[in-house]
Amino acid sequence: MTTFHQELIPTGLLGNLAAQREGTPFPTFIETLMMEITFEILREAGIRMPQPVGQAVSIVGAIVIGQAAVQAGIVSAAVVIVVSVTAIASFVFPSYNIGIPIRILRFGFMALAASFGLVGICIGFTAMLLHLSSLKSFGIPYMEGLSPFVWKNQKDIVARAPKWTMNTRPKPGDHLDNIRQRTPKPGPENN
Repeated sequence: MTTFHQELIPTGLLGNLAAQREGTPFPTFIETLMMEITFEILREAGIRMPQPVGQAVSIVGAIVIGQAAVQAGIVSAAVVIVVSVTAIASFVFPSYNIGIPIRILRFGFMALAASFGLVGICIGFTAMLLHLSSLKSFGIPYMEGLSPFVWKNQKDIVARAPKWTMNTRPKPGDHLDNIRQRTPKPGPENN
């Protein structure tokens, strides 16, 4: 946004960001790339060290390196904040293995954003959705229910419908029996 879409940033914040960027020698993309790679190195080092020491090394290393990089004028404080928030948000996933592809995709999206701005992010997101829509797992589309769109399967996509309303199995599937086991509707007679 600071490179391509300055009109989307409030004027006061834009002035602060410009003042921070004044002393840094690298473009925002290079700064962010350096900080992301540094954080990935710290994360991998923390994983491979004994658990009590590994967590301390990751936290202290990130704080010390971030502060030193800002004081040395290599990166701006805003970049350190954005990379830190992104890194903390990557721990939201319940399984470590789920976060790995997203960590890798982040670098591609950064390159697209540095090249084309928000349009590049939209292009990357569209390409990712097209790829996910073309995948199949055990003969069933990965994005089943959304691509191909099946209206009957929408009861369980965004929000889960009550169990007693979902009487049929999802399509497309080669089921011997398309009817699910009946779940009684809750009521006074079923308590």
